[in-house]
Amino acid sequence: MSTAVSQQIFLFRTQIENRRFDEGIFRVLESVLASIDLKSLDRVVYTLKQFMRHESLCIIEEIAGKSTEYKLLIVDFLVHVFNLIGDTESCLALIYEALLMREQKAISDQRLLVSYSEWLTFAEHSLESDFCSIANKACEKALLCFEMNIVDDPANDFVIEKIKKLKDVAVTSASSKSVQAQTAEYFKNKSILENSQGSYISVEAKSSGSTLFKDGIKRRHRRQLDEYRHLKLDGITGDVPNTLVGLSANSIPSPAL
Repeated sequence: MSTAVSQQIFLFRTQIENRRFDEGIFRVLESVLASIDLKSLDRVVYTLKQFMRHESLCIIEEIAGKSTEYKLLIVDFLVHVFNLIGDTESCLALIYEALLMREQKAISDQRLLVSYSEWLTFAEHSLESDFCSIANKACEKALLCFEMNIVDDPANDFVIEKIKKLKDVAVTSASSKSVQAQTAEYFKNKSILENSQGSYISVEAKSSGSTLFKDGIKRRHRRQLDEYRHLKLDGITGDVPNTLVGLSANSIPSPAL
């Protein structure tokens, strides 16, 4: 890794630690990811993910007493950072918390009301990323939006049916993954037992269950990293759904928290 890239990473970390929540951080991060060589990409992205996961927890704790609007701005900022470094899990977790935050605040401020389409979009993104349980919850939230809507619109029936089908897929996928997890645990325990008894374990047995599951995750991560190189970061920030009702990280103030 070049000295210039190391300096850019140091600058990014320093700005986050100093709680400088401005658009310049995105440019620094984009520069790092665009300049780094493929050999170092895995290690750097992993390090950035771990750093940001730790810092985001600290940041959210620090802003606990701030207004809902300010919290949403900061969450929006963090979502953009996690999106750039390819941490889909953290992106979805933060978006989900933001939607719940808006839902609660909407009781007194209708501007923050979460629409069924936002929950539906979030459910689709969650299902695409294999977070089936979260997708199921989002579908339930989307259906609840219709139950609370007193307007009787024939077009609603089509949308409701779409949400229910997506929910069924999420439930089925979650159940399937539960079976896979149980199977993986079985092979793991079987392997431990046979090792303790000094038994010979075939290569085929080792390739079952958890190993195949982990290999699948590795292939998916490699595919995501390859996409970084091909896209050259053009338009990446547009991948995250706009769930924060027009609140943009561009307008985030930079006070010391």
